[in-house]
Amino acid sequence: MNNTIAIIDYGIGNVQSIENALNKFGIKAVLTKDKDTILEASGIILPGVGAFKKAMDELIVRDLHNSINEFVKTDKPLLGLCLGMQLLFDNSQEFGLTQGLGLIQGEVSRLPVLSDLKLPHIEWGSITEGEVLWENTILDNLRNNERMYFIHSYVCNPRNKKVILATSKYGDMNFCAAVKSNNIYGCQFHPEKSSEFGLAIIKNFINLSLNKTQND
Repeated sequence: MNNTIAIIDYGIGNVQSIENALNKFGIKAVLTKDKDTILEASGIILPGVGAFKKAMDELIVRDLHNSINEFVKTDKPLLGLCLGMQLLFDNSQEFGLTQGLGLIQGEVSRLPVLSDLKLPHIEWGSITEGEVLWENTILDNLRNNERMYFIHSYVCNPRNKKVILATSKYGDMNFCAAVKSNNIYGCQFHPEKSSEFGLAIIKNFINLSLNKTQND
């Protein structure tokens, strides 16, 4: 039985904080770009900080886009964090139209803000229930309006609103803060930097991953 959580290594992302969060729960985290290691893992995390196009270029040059797609077909959990969540979608408008992984239908666009609001959006913001019930997901046992740490200028716009797990606000603008589509999860915020409630999300992801492995 493989109880490893694989962190996708494509040269982009705040990996150390994710490793530290996993280690708090005694989980073996492996930073890897090896296809077999990825496919054998109980769950995978796709991190990301920076620009969408650069990130996709790095995934493709390492053939990681194919490894990720193959992993998703195993029905084991995938978690995309911040830019990692955006990469799950069909495309992004950042620096021109760029194709994404296409695992969730929809596009990534610049966060529309009023003139008195600045980008990037950097703050602790409340997340509220979306279209998906939180029970038995990465948000299991969290309360509505828990605060998470956000830093981003672009947001995901799922074509099917039923995949929206949580929303948040910047000014008066509602945006998609988390998604769930079958075994695919994404958080626009950084749970690994969001104190005890963020760590609870990491713990839930671990439990989902290990339970899936044990039941197979």
